[in-house]
Amino acid sequence: MLSVERLQVYYGGIQALKAVSINVKEKEIVSVLGANGAGKSTLLMAISGILSARKGTIKFCGEEITQKKPNQIVRLGICQVPEGREVFKSLSTLDNLLMGTFHHHRRSSKKSVEEDLRRVYRLFPVLKNRQHQRAGTLSGGEQQMLAIGRGLMARPKLMMLDEPSLGLAPLMVEEIFKILGELSAGNIPLLLIEQNARAALKIATRGYVMETGRTVFEDTARNLLGNAKILSSYLGG
Repeated sequence: MLSVERLQVYYGGIQALKAVSINVKEKEIVSVLGANGAGKSTLLMAISGILSARKGTIKFCGEEITQKKPNQIVRLGICQVPEGREVFKSLSTLDNLLMGTFHHHRRSSKKSVEEDLRRVYRLFPVLKNRQHQRAGTLSGGEQQMLAIGRGLMARPKLMMLDEPSLGLAPLMVEEIFKILGELSAGNIPLLLIEQNARAALKIATRGYVMETGRTVFEDTARNLLGNAKILSSYLGG
């Protein structure tokens, strides 16, 4: 579904990604792990078209998207849930969710959008209870649910999440990862960037380890969880 081959990305004269190669297949959860500064978030921004690739290729569903603009990539079905949630704090919860429909609302019926909302509310009942509340007054966990729900409203074929557990209490982290597992079971593949390596690998199919702008290791999630050397060297375990 998603194929990234030898991707190179620069910030001015500084090379952030040196030769990154990953792939995500249908019905997979793929975790990308590594220390801060390894290039994980840069990878997602390059796939989303926010950062331009200097070299390498990105293909999605067989189509090369390396030089496409972010709005074109969203329309193809790639949705990114950013680090820090980035909800529209002055808008209501409902309006935040409806913002996720911006690229298809003109050709979507009111009924289909309402069906999308019901789906989000089934996953996150608290959002229905808070639908008229300003997003900025929600708890951190509720804002993370809102960010994921907004992404689902875009009807993604692939969802990319950047640090979904950041700043959340352990019980909320457990709830978020449970729902991410349900999304994958519902045929939405996930590309997951996460500092909480163990939580990410417990729901993942496969994992990649990044170090200083390179992918240095790939294996099944089960093997990565059982690899003490990898955990110690790259994941602080």
